[in-house]
Amino acid sequence: MVDVVTVVAIALLAGAIVGAAVPMVPSGLLSLAGLVVYWWGSGFAELGALTFAVLALIAVVTALVEFFGGSIAARAGGASWLTTAVAAVVGIVLMIVTGPLGLLAGLFGTVFVLEFVRNGELEGSTRSAVYTTIGVLASTAVQVLLTASILFGFLIAVFLF
Repeated sequence: MVDVVTVVAIALLAGAIVGAAVPMVPSGLLSLAGLVVYWWGSGFAELGALTFAVLALIAVVTALVEFFGGSIAARAGGASWLTTAVAAVVGIVLMIVTGPLGLLAGLFGTVFVLEFVRNGELEGSTRSAVYTTIGVLASTAVQVLLTASILFGFLIAVFLF
């Protein structure tokens, strides 16, 4: 028999996969919440401590990728910390107003303009903007893969072992 705790945990873990593709939904933290709900609800018995620790570590890595992936990509492309911070704010505002395309356009445009004003280099500004945009997309892909791995690992640990 499947109990309520298991259903809630699976719903949180599945929601994390969807949330990984939706901006502003904390996929790593949803995964971690699903794991904690199940582990606590089962009296810390049904999911082994090692399995829980490994899956929780993957959830924490997912959260770090979610929060810092775009910034790391922007810095790798040569953008300054100020440019990265301003681009994040502009991207979030535009995402709220226009959706995911606004986020990407806002990031690209803001990084490009601010880096061009800062350095006056067309090539460097373009490189920073492209790195940032690709980094955000890659971060999303990594989040989807990690959250899906957590769900599948959880299902295998709970229902097969």
